[in-house]
Amino acid sequence: MPQKTDYVYVGLDIHKETHTAVLMTYMEERLGKIKITNNIAGYRRLQAYVDKFRGELIPLYGLEDVSHYGRDLAIYLLDQDYTVKEVNSALSCMERNSYATVKKSDEWDAQCISAVLSRRSAILPDANPQDYYWTMKHLVGRRDALVKNTSSLIQQFHEQIQKQYPSYKQFFHDIECQTSLAFFERFPSTGHLNGVTVEELGAFLREKSHNTCSDKRAELILKLVEQDHTKEREYQSGRDLILQSISRQVYFNQQEIKQLERMQGELLKELGYHLETIPGISTVTASALVAHIGDIKRFKNADKLANYAGVAPICHSSAGKGKDLQNKGMGNRNLYNVLYLLAMQQIQINRDGKARNPLLRAYFECKVSQGKTKIQAMICIMRRLVSIIYSMMKNQTSYRKPELEDQKEQMIS
Repeated sequence: MPQKTDYVYVGLDIHKETHTAVLMTYMEERLGKIKITNNIAGYRRLQAYVDKFRGELIPLYGLEDVSHYGRDLAIYLLDQDYTVKEVNSALSCMERNSYATVKKSDEWDAQCISAVLSRRSAILPDANPQDYYWTMKHLVGRRDALVKNTSSLIQQFHEQIQKQYPSYKQFFHDIECQTSLAFFERFPSTGHLNGVTVEELGAFLREKSHNTCSDKRAELILKLVEQDHTKEREYQSGRDLILQSISRQVYFNQQEIKQLERMQGELLKELGYHLETIPGISTVTASALVAHIGDIKRFKNADKLANYAGVAPICHSSAGKGKDLQNKGMGNRNLYNVLYLLAMQQIQINRDGKARNPLLRAYFECKVSQGKTKIQAMICIMRRLVSIIYSMMKNQTSYRKPELEDQKEQMIS
């Protein structure tokens, strides 16, 4: 069994194009440094450089990032049968701040990572860049980017349409539907409707809406256009092009989002989770949870997952006095945001005056009545959801709605 003194510790500061490595012994004697490119040639150069210093020592690599820019390097090192550890950035940050003079550079960051690696290698998790979670994470990220881009386009869409068709909100029930997008692409301004009859417009709408729109809708549109009586201005063709471009882009984004969601659903089935059985969780939310949590086996219990998500309180005390404070700015913020939105959905009151999840709503009101702020009560809901989600993922079970009496006993406790 190798001892800590048998290793050469290689800490790596990871970046998009280059990585910086610092080599140290267990006594924190610095052996050397090297900067490599983020490609196979750079990885081989790093391997050859470490071999010069290792002698009888065993190389042990530590990376802060094994799922993004450092993923390819981690995979390469693992394929070469090296041991690779994942170093939490919070640990390297504490190491950096522990010195009297705080420095910040790639080389110094790599040295701090190497120092953490030499002291905590026994408890640091092994790097495990699984393709499944990497793929799911990027699917979620791509979909989120398209949704954000579409929201911005829709704002521009409304702005442009309002100038051409003041009464446009009465044209269609959903301005973002396929029929609406096709109409405004074909008729970006009122001038394009000159000479168009009710029958012609009705036939166009029926084709695009798959026979859900009738001539009555066409008659209504033409009537509203006549009432608004907008005039064409100079350079109308330029404004028409803008509206047509936005229509095409929105439609394209919608189709891309559907394909991404379809792929997310297919990948979810492989894990056998049943997160969608929780009220308010769709395939999109379930995919985001899986992407940001990763392999559930790396968490020993729900408390570990809560700490990772940033919903577990932090104890601040001295001389036996202190209190638990909110965990601000720590944990996985993407997972925190997903849990926050999910908690909001659980306690929402519908139009009929009933809560979407009466039990969690009652739990929320109970915490508020106990003197907690609404934000603190929300974190309690998030913490409860973490326990539920952890149990469901760990045991691959469906959501079981607890009895109201059981819930009351839990709230009292």
